[in-house]
Amino acid sequence: MVDGTVTVQRDGELLRVTLERPDRRNSLSHPMIDTLTGALTDAAADDGLRAVHIRGSGADFCAGADWVATNTTQHRPRTGDLVRRIPHTAHRVIELVHSIQLPVVCSVRGWAVGLGCNLALAADFTVAADDAVFWEPFVARGFSPDSGATWLLPRLVGVARARRMLLLGEKVSGADAEEWGLIHRAVAAADVDAATEDLLTRLAAGPTVALGLTKQALNHAQQGSLPQAMSQELYNLELSCRTTDFKEGLAAFQQRRAPDFKGR
Repeated sequence: MVDGTVTVQRDGELLRVTLERPDRRNSLSHPMIDTLTGALTDAAADDGLRAVHIRGSGADFCAGADWVATNTTQHRPRTGDLVRRIPHTAHRVIELVHSIQLPVVCSVRGWAVGLGCNLALAADFTVAADDAVFWEPFVARGFSPDSGATWLLPRLVGVARARRMLLLGEKVSGADAEEWGLIHRAVAAADVDAATEDLLTRLAAGPTVALGLTKQALNHAQQGSLPQAMSQELYNLELSCRTTDFKEGLAAFQQRRAPDFKGR
């Protein structure tokens, strides 16, 4: 697996996506990014799915895009190569994770670097080992950030801490990432799988349409005013009230029992 691979497995109502390049800390080659983009695009249109799980193989989550392999060619890329290509590769991955109307959960051990770090930050929930390392090494490598770092970090942890990570290249442990509000939860490395599965089970049992519309409204609200946010909420409410899960939620409330949502 010189270029590595991305394993995509349907597990009932869950989609399991595993980055498979452990000898390179799961750094993403071009074919791996293409596979990841395709898997997320297909998941967005799959009515049978209720959650997506992204993880890394071996000791690490993802060491980012494989810039070393990208720059080993003897041929100099033409001017504008990055501007032409990256919006359809690395940036598209982040956009899909952020916008897909399914909850996305990442489980992180070891290193989450660059694109790998931003992938974990774009997810709806990231469960990390308390000794995991989140790192944005762009400036340390002599170039400016990409893959949404300058948008994600200030919104999650504020501008001051974003500067620490992006301008000073500070590494953040999983424990500190939870304390900062960078991720959902940090646990002991041995407990990452169990904590992730508990979360996935909870999400997959939820009202999938309402969850997706809520995620969409949260994203929309980051861009506009309060009236704009409430207008979007009203539109989404109209849609979610037409679902089978809405009827089940009302019936469960009236009958004083736990709802049995089907994701419809």
